[in-house]
Amino acid sequence: MSSPNDRPEVWPGTAYPLGATYDGAGTNFSVFSEVATAVELCLIAKDGSETRVDLDEVDGYVWHAYLPSITPGQRYGFRIHGPYDPELGLRCDPSKLLLDPYGKAFDGEFVNDPSLYTYGLDSLGNTMTGVVINPFFDWGPDRPPNRPYHETVIYEAHVKGLTMTHPDIPEDLRGTYAGLAHPAILGHLKSLGVTAIELMPVHQFFHDHVLTDQGLRNYWGYNSIGYLAPHNQYSARPRGDGAVAEFKAMVRAMHAEGIEVILDVVYNHTGEGNHNGPILSLRGIDNAAYYRLDETTPEHYRDYTGTGNSLNVRHPHTLQLIMDSLRYWILDMHVDGFRFDLAATLARELHDVDRLSAFFDLVHQDPVVSQVKLIAEPWDVGEGGYQVGNFPSLWTEWNGKYRDTVRDYWRGEPATLGEFASRLTGSSDLYESTGRRPGASINFVTAHDGFTLRDLVSYNEKRNDANGEGNRDGESHNRSWNCGVEGETDDPRVLALRARQQRNLLATLILSQGTPMLAHGDEIGRTQLGNNNVYCQDSPLAWMDWSLARANADLLEFTRTVIALRTAHPIFRRRRFLAAGPSDDQGHRREIAWFTPAGGEMTNDDWDSGFGKSLAVLLDGDGIAEPGPRGERITDDSFLLCFNAHDEAIDFVLPGPEFGARWALALDCSTPTGAADAEHAAAATLPVAGRCLLVLRRTA
Repeated sequence: MSSPNDRPEVWPGTAYPLGATYDGAGTNFSVFSEVATAVELCLIAKDGSETRVDLDEVDGYVWHAYLPSITPGQRYGFRIHGPYDPELGLRCDPSKLLLDPYGKAFDGEFVNDPSLYTYGLDSLGNTMTGVVINPFFDWGPDRPPNRPYHETVIYEAHVKGLTMTHPDIPEDLRGTYAGLAHPAILGHLKSLGVTAIELMPVHQFFHDHVLTDQGLRNYWGYNSIGYLAPHNQYSARPRGDGAVAEFKAMVRAMHAEGIEVILDVVYNHTGEGNHNGPILSLRGIDNAAYYRLDETTPEHYRDYTGTGNSLNVRHPHTLQLIMDSLRYWILDMHVDGFRFDLAATLARELHDVDRLSAFFDLVHQDPVVSQVKLIAEPWDVGEGGYQVGNFPSLWTEWNGKYRDTVRDYWRGEPATLGEFASRLTGSSDLYESTGRRPGASINFVTAHDGFTLRDLVSYNEKRNDANGEGNRDGESHNRSWNCGVEGETDDPRVLALRARQQRNLLATLILSQGTPMLAHGDEIGRTQLGNNNVYCQDSPLAWMDWSLARANADLLEFTRTVIALRTAHPIFRRRRFLAAGPSDDQGHRREIAWFTPAGGEMTNDDWDSGFGKSLAVLLDGDGIAEPGPRGERITDDSFLLCFNAHDEAIDFVLPGPEFGARWALALDCSTPTGAADAEHAAAATLPVAGRCLLVLRRTA
């Protein structure tokens, strides 16, 4: 504590904006707490000493002051005085130095110490501190790419995992935002043809002691503790506010290459955990306002996330925090959209999921947030939490039904043809009735959560022993198939089949209607050795092994080829759902037709066949109904996709002359790079290898 003579000059300041806001002359500090009886602003010097400033001005439960002497780089926190009675959900403890919920940068790290948990023990020195940031940054000519969904290809990635082993990135930049902005990463993304990178959580997050005590880390980052601050350990300059400018520079570099930046955000819970967790920020500032307390035992939390707590989205200041955070990342950090983790939790007004809840109303009405990409993970762990297809019209969704159906189809499960056709064409059964387009379906086969693509075709069973939970964690029903041998093998026949299955899954994903999402490393055969839940593995097991780019160069080339095919042909990226009706006398052609391998159009009996595993789909490039961006008519080549999930080759009879005279192979999943150049005459019989996808282009 400093003496009164050392205390800075204090002006009343303003209640808005919340947080610490430097205006070029001084800094305004503002924090909400309805339960507090007094609030102290704590200024932390470089030597760790503390100067406390009483916040005497209170407007609408917002405590504030302006300090003209405080400039960027100042470390700070708050101490909240008020009632402490955990059985009633009251957890004010002025011995705790608390993080600003609106902090834009944090310094230091958390130390697993009793002072974070025990009433009356001072946590200063064992917790992080806020940092006043310099808000000024030279964005130059930066502009958002504003790419529509139907032209978007998403690449889900982890800041550290993507960059940690790349040989061309300097060692001091690996695992950082600067590493993401390195030409080696930008060049890889550009060469792939992806248009957006979706970053796993970059909000400041907390490594809980359950993991650190075992030598593990909260690698994935789904444990947020600061919703406006970039995670400081992903910065090459982690001290002070260096992470902020570094993150902005990364976004600027991505935009210069036409690549959008989407953030995976975790507004459903925080890293403070359950009732036994640490007091770091929201819990000590106003526990009942920020968290969903159990109505009968308010000492405990309503937990719809499986992490110990759920944010109280019924409270206006919690909603304000979420909305202010979203706007900050858009307006100040220039990001292009968000993927909302366990988004169903945000729709729980009481206990039921309500898609018309206050949060979604606010998003729809907000002129800033409503204009960026909004992607829901449409489920949580609570009752009734699986909500695929039920989000409002502005939203797109991770389509879990697409993932499950495509996996089942290619591993040969029966009775999948009808469902497979629906997922391949944009899942109109899920999205059309709410006025949404095919782009609302974020199609994926793999993501961070679960097997990698290579492991999906190599393991029937998860191998998560390294996580220290007795292999009980992670999904047990993976819809995977090991192609006959469990795990690693040198059997050339098994390896060839696994490689073909990876190509089948990638080609299906990229050429489906909707918005495809590729998990980082799948394009080079990344493996986690059967671990389907590497949330705690901050190690080479989870990092991307860039040596695989050489070892699996064919797979990388195949991925580039398929994405280039999608990019070049609007028939694979339609804005509207395909119309399956017949051609008419006005010249309107049908856009899609389905065929059996024998060449006949699919009947109801064919769709209902439990044993059927093969079909062909024709996409008519002359039948595209929607206009281009300037109202022009869109035409394209016509394509025939032949899917064979049987284990043996099948002869496909190509459609008759009314559908085209000649066809050329455009993609052959039986070859390592997809290369195909043979032509086939109309109505000819075309052999399709077992477990293989062929794509043909009409040439006449």
